[in-house]
Amino acid sequence: MASREPDSPARRGGVYPALLRHWRHRRGLSQLDLAVTADVSSRHISFLETGRSAPGAEMVVRLATALDAPLHATNEMLRAAGHPPRFPEAPAGGDPLAPVRAVVEVMKSHHDPLPLVVMNRAYAILDLNRGAQALLTAAMADLDPDRVVAAGLNLARLTLDPEIGPRIIVNHRDVARDLLWRIHHEVLGDANDELAALHADLVRSPLVEPDWRSPDPTVPAAPSLELEVRVGPDILRFVVTVTALLAPLMVGVDDIRVEQWFAADAETARTCAQIAGDQFDAAT
Repeated sequence: MASREPDSPARRGGVYPALLRHWRHRRGLSQLDLAVTADVSSRHISFLETGRSAPGAEMVVRLATALDAPLHATNEMLRAAGHPPRFPEAPAGGDPLAPVRAVVEVMKSHHDPLPLVVMNRAYAILDLNRGAQALLTAAMADLDPDRVVAAGLNLARLTLDPEIGPRIIVNHRDVARDLLWRIHHEVLGDANDELAALHADLVRSPLVEPDWRSPDPTVPAAPSLELEVRVGPDILRFVVTVTALLAPLMVGVDDIRVEQWFAADAETARTCAQIAGDQFDAAT
């Protein structure tokens, strides 16, 4: 009698069962929890995770939505289940802001002369408005330019750099701690390679205190951040908010973040207008 290879989940269902289990475990859900959230039977979830059943495209999207999986992960699950991706993907190496460029330009101009920074989920700066360019240029005027370049155009790396962050940010301890905790939570939610690598680098900063490495998951994140920036003899005070662009449903666009700095007092607003005016009058 011919021998038979073991009937494994990988043979029966390919990669999709592993991806489904991965995202369910990441969200801390049991099969019953997921079944209730997605309004399907727990028996069906079990069959999908063992490869005994193959999901249709709509079921893949339904479960990914219940798991709050990001768009790129939903496309990965669709491919793994043998279906074409559902959400458009920008060409590799293209402008990540191209699908939303018009909207970003409007946001930039309307927020001037106060700073607005466009970045990806890994805090790499993709674009700045005139106010942000002027303020960051003024704040970093006395810093070693080689040090700034080494930190890269990345807000998180600049903040946790021991030669840059504390010299620019007056309330640095609070800002750096909250930033690291936010990134920690984002890594737990979707640890893409770039974000995970960033977090690994940041926790090695000598500025990181022991209790920053283990954030309390029960403490809710504040909707805004208080930021105090030193520019020469002046201290400018801001309330910072971060907005995610959720439409159109395109992979990459859902990773874009828009950070807006709102003046916390009239003096900060006046100084920002003066700095932006001086910087760009000099440039012309």
